[in-house]
Amino acid sequence: MTSPAVTTLAATNEHLASMSNTLIYSSMAVYTLAFFAYIFEWLLGSRSRVARTANALTTDAAAKKAPAVTVKKAGGTAVLERPQVVVRSSAGSRDVPDGPGAHGGDEQGDLYGRIAISLTVLAFLVELAGVVTRAASVQRAPWGNMYEFNITFSTVAVAVYLTLLALKKNVRWLGLFLITTVLLDLGLAVTVLYTASEPLVPALHSYWLYIHVSTAIFCGAVFYVGAVATILYLFKDAYESKLENGGKPGSFATSVLERLPASASLDKFAYRVNAAVFPLWTFTIIAGAIWAGSAWGRYWNWDPKETWSFITWVAYACYLHARATAGWKGRKAAYLAMIAFGCWLFNYYGVNIFVTGKHSYAGV
Repeated sequence: MTSPAVTTLAATNEHLASMSNTLIYSSMAVYTLAFFAYIFEWLLGSRSRVARTANALTTDAAAKKAPAVTVKKAGGTAVLERPQVVVRSSAGSRDVPDGPGAHGGDEQGDLYGRIAISLTVLAFLVELAGVVTRAASVQRAPWGNMYEFNITFSTVAVAVYLTLLALKKNVRWLGLFLITTVLLDLGLAVTVLYTASEPLVPALHSYWLYIHVSTAIFCGAVFYVGAVATILYLFKDAYESKLENGGKPGSFATSVLERLPASASLDKFAYRVNAAVFPLWTFTIIAGAIWAGSAWGRYWNWDPKETWSFITWVAYACYLHARATAGWKGRKAAYLAMIAFGCWLFNYYGVNIFVTGKHSYAGV
């Protein structure tokens, strides 16, 4: 016979799980509003003449002192963001100023961008509350299955973005791309990957769950931000090269790419992000090996998850080594970075869902 206390606890946990689901869906609704606000920022910004000329290739020394972007406002002027001029470090460098941002120098576009950030902060707080409530419903860290990993991963990715903004880094151009994929991630979580609250298997009852899995989630979120910057770098570098060679990109490509940071800025940002988190990824693998030793009696079993974690480590190590080698800067190194992030994605989705192993979440 079930005691009243146990029944009450079960009912409370079920209520918390339901509340968590409601909060996650609510965060998706707010993220959707933020998505449209970012869209409006880009659309309105595309009308600015500043945006259409901000990244024109120039060898004029005056380009190294690009003025602040100004717009007319009720008979006066309003100063937005100051484009920062950067120079490529590779041979045959060209001076290219950073674009004015998604708003393109348009004040109304800038207003929608700020609204988008505010909505992103609100959605992040709601999603964070959903993750915490999920943890309360299962009375453990909310990383026991892929659904919980997904909602936590997207929360951390947004936290990284907002932290960079709070540190006054020029990353608002990330907003639209980040929120788009966060919505896709949460949509996948609540439809395909959803798993009801349940206790962990005995092997996972360890403080290493908090150490190993939390660092893995954080590393994945930072690697993701670096991957977005790398993809945009490849597009922007091709755009700059086409202009330099006398080509004329399409109007859509021009409208979008000229407002992004220069390819050199994107390349530097991606490299710094990946280099900063790589030591923590190394620690993640070491922590996992220590946990495996206490849980399964062996530090390394060449389990599919362990193998692909190591492959991912090697891929990022090759990328960082390539960046330190004179002949492997720019696009070549960027391709390596994308291969490395592809390994991380397969390690997360492919191994967890399709490959059977001690780490596998197959069947969720």
